[in-house]
Amino acid sequence: MLNTIVEIYSTYSHEYTSGLLTTLEVSLLALVASLALGTLVALLCISPFRLLVFIGRAYVEFIRNTPLLIQIFFFYFGLPGLGIEINSFAAGTLGLTIYTAAFISEAIRAGIQSISKGQMEAARSSGLSYVQAMRYVILPQAFRIVIPPLGNQFINLVKNSAILGVIAGMDLMYHADIVATSTFHTFETYILVAAFYLLLTVPLSILVNLLERRMRVGHR
Repeated sequence: MLNTIVEIYSTYSHEYTSGLLTTLEVSLLALVASLALGTLVALLCISPFRLLVFIGRAYVEFIRNTPLLIQIFFFYFGLPGLGIEINSFAAGTLGLTIYTAAFISEAIRAGIQSISKGQMEAARSSGLSYVQAMRYVILPQAFRIVIPPLGNQFINLVKNSAILGVIAGMDLMYHADIVATSTFHTFETYILVAAFYLLLTVPLSILVNLLERRMRVGHR
């Protein structure tokens, strides 16, 4: 089997490299965008205004309780029906961003609510506005607390990117399907795909652990 895997990679290395680069690109874009959107939604969920809380909670509950595949199908097949043209790369990135942001927002919201209310009161009494207190006092502490769950969400995001293959997203899974169809060595083909995903997720896990350890030491 090992010889077959080596032979497949030697013959189709360009397919795997192209798919890996697309997977990496989609994951990085969705990672940055979902962190920003997730933070915004978390702030909506803890807002003093009921309407904003309702909007934030409705987003989280709707996205968390519908399959990622359906959401990506909506962006890829549904938006063109509304007159909005979007390619598979954009549809996949958008779907991953919106899906992951819902889970990230819950982690950040929990982190913010774990900070003592006295921190906000002290920041406001020192002359900071609500936004400044959030930005300079509450959020830095909350992010330190939620690094482990955020790391897990980012790793899930990379793995979830494999779903782009169903909409011809030109990612690893898409190219692996082409290779498997051409060689009829399905098992060996996807063993290689698993190895590439490990190359992406294991360093990310190590980085998250290092950050968590560094933050813990700095917090002492």
